[in-house]
Amino acid sequence: MTALVVDAHHHIWRCDDLPWLSGPMVPRIFGPYQAIRRDYPIAEYVADATPCGIARSVYVQTNWPLDRALDEVRWVETVAQETGWPHAIVGSADFMSDTCAEVLRAQSKASSRMRGSRLQLHWHEKPEFRFAPAPDVAKDPTFRRNLSRLQDYGWLFELQVFSAQMQDAAQLVADFPGIPFVLIHAGMLEGRGAREREKWLEGMKRLAECPNVFVKLSGQGTFIHAIDEDFIADVVRESLRLFGSTRCMFGSNFPIEKIWTDYESLFSTYQQVLAEYSAGVREDVFGKTATRLYKLT
Repeated sequence: MTALVVDAHHHIWRCDDLPWLSGPMVPRIFGPYQAIRRDYPIAEYVADATPCGIARSVYVQTNWPLDRALDEVRWVETVAQETGWPHAIVGSADFMSDTCAEVLRAQSKASSRMRGSRLQLHWHEKPEFRFAPAPDVAKDPTFRRNLSRLQDYGWLFELQVFSAQMQDAAQLVADFPGIPFVLIHAGMLEGRGAREREKWLEGMKRLAECPNVFVKLSGQGTFIHAIDEDFIADVVRESLRLFGSTRCMFGSNFPIEKIWTDYESLFSTYQQVLAEYSAGVREDVFGKTATRLYKLT
């Protein structure tokens, strides 16, 4: 195991800032979530993660209201200054708004830890799986104009789409070769079925042709609500085959995964899955890829 293990995808949160946690219960992609309808402070995350050897972490936005996207970055930066965690921040902004440029500029000034942005683009026929208002938001001229601004800061974009959207996603990333795109949850394979896997694999092959796409091996319990070693092994194997280890990285998606597992069980499953690969591959997945991409020190 490498001396530097990076969790490239985790969250901390205060429920009062998150309508989906503090408001009425609504169906979510990861199932019933009563267990995490509470604050998840950085001290608890560190207690969960560091016994597994995690030495660096990347915070990914938690869907604060978009008009408070700057507040979110400021809060996380304050936490980082007080505790030393997290080591990098991925924020958000309303890429469909004319105010996006101003927000991105203010975020860059608010924290030197800023490394990118996420606006969840995933759309599905099932309402409970749906986040974006339409399946083709990425084609919108305003979205694209604002997305291009990430290049001004050297930031990446966290790409979250379903298999059915991957053809359009491949065109998007090809149109912006100067922006690294991080495919969240390894493309969100929806389940164990052969049909779902076939569609996912077809889309992954398209995205793998784009050298600026990286795969985050996170959230593999999102749809099956469990840690399934065989399922994870399949996703890891195909991701490594198509993208190579220098474009793949581990991410915990905690505390979402805490609904059905604990950090030690999650991380040890990935260790078992990757045990058959070379030390170089394991070092890439567990640290080097994320360190390079998120500019961690």
